[in-house]
Amino acid sequence: MAAEVQRTVIENCSIATVDAHDTEYAHGYVVIAGNRIESLGAGRAPEGLENVVRRIDATGHLVTPGLVNTHHHYYQWITRGLATDHNLFDWLVALYPTWARIDEPMVRAAAQGSLAMMARGGVTTAMDHHYVYPRDSGDLSGAIIRAARETGVRFTLARGSMDRSEKDGGLPPDFAVETLEGALAATEATVREHHDPSFDAMTQVAVAPCSPFSVSTELLREGAVLARRLGVRLHTHGSETVEEEKFCHELFGMGPTDYFESTGWLGEDVWMAHCVHMNDSDIAAFARTKTGVAHCPSSNARLAAGIARVPDMLAAGVPVGLGVDGTASNESGELHTELRNALLINRLGSHKEAALNARQALRLGTYGGAQVLGRASQIGSLEPGKLADLVLWRLDTLAHASIADPVAALVLGAAAPVTASFVNGRQIVEDDRLLHVDEDEIARATRTEAQRLAKLAGR
Repeated sequence: MAAEVQRTVIENCSIATVDAHDTEYAHGYVVIAGNRIESLGAGRAPEGLENVVRRIDATGHLVTPGLVNTHHHYYQWITRGLATDHNLFDWLVALYPTWARIDEPMVRAAAQGSLAMMARGGVTTAMDHHYVYPRDSGDLSGAIIRAARETGVRFTLARGSMDRSEKDGGLPPDFAVETLEGALAATEATVREHHDPSFDAMTQVAVAPCSPFSVSTELLREGAVLARRLGVRLHTHGSETVEEEKFCHELFGMGPTDYFESTGWLGEDVWMAHCVHMNDSDIAAFARTKTGVAHCPSSNARLAAGIARVPDMLAAGVPVGLGVDGTASNESGELHTELRNALLINRLGSHKEAALNARQALRLGTYGGAQVLGRASQIGSLEPGKLADLVLWRLDTLAHASIADPVAALVLGAAAPVTASFVNGRQIVEDDRLLHVDEDEIARATRTEAQRLAKLAGR
């Protein structure tokens, strides 16, 4: 690498690389050169490095790849704490009339709040599945993308859509959905305007009809054709609840996985949120086609959806990442807490204590997420040549100092402070505070917009 490239050297830290061999260093270093990881290893950094602009003494810290969020709905940040004792379908029926009144200022504030909460908790790659586009509501996709750019995170917008409303047997109100043609045209325009296919892309776009019970079969089929014509990924919700399974059998005469396969929605360019109710043949189909899963343990528990068979998926070779999900079903909005919840909730299932361990949980939140987003060659592990997306977790305070294993401390302990977070080689967090946006101003804006939406919705 050219000598003029500026370098940052991080030393005296524990390192969990999450590479193919789960390489770890009890006492090591990482060298960032430009936006790439140049080198890392045990002991001290190499002597004679040129253009070192910063040295970080990371004593007492664990360095990991940045966390990768694979499923979220940012707009829900301004409808948190509602319908707290509902299952999925009842929760959707309760909230759709409110969500159908969102507009661009609301979505911008909600995106800022969602992104800020994740970024200050170690997320370096975020995504948003936005599927509510009321008529005359403004440039919602652009507002979300601008918020991500300002926060400094790497970002995938899953441009969602709905065209099956109440009059068609769906759940959303009639005025909350798009037409088939309108949804496809708007999705294609969003991809063409915002998707960057390059190695170090900061913004990418996926095609993402909402769910089997809120979109027509034609929108699913045509959405898959569109995504593959444009060379982008596909995302939707799948097999989240027993009610969804019943719905698919009643409408289509088959379960969700078979329905998705019949519409072109299984493949290595597809990932689905939740996948709670999967039988052995469903898991085998996902493994055979390398269809990815966004596991959302807190949301699944909040909506009483069930326990996803994550250990069985992993054993079969299904790519699995972690998701926050929308904050109307996971009010904390943090991904680092999902590491712990994924481990604990899966141990309540049939595999018990053998379900997941701390390192598997960390892998779900890093490399697994990168796989699911189609970016495993670029992010998700700490290796020379990969993009410099990494986090310094402080583990020498009261909360963690007596836990001997730093990975166990991060996953099973209290939420660890983030001393520094880097995305593309640029620092975005320092000492638990965001560097490029004003957290207090965001908090005020989200409260204002939440109150405005509540008033509009008559709550």
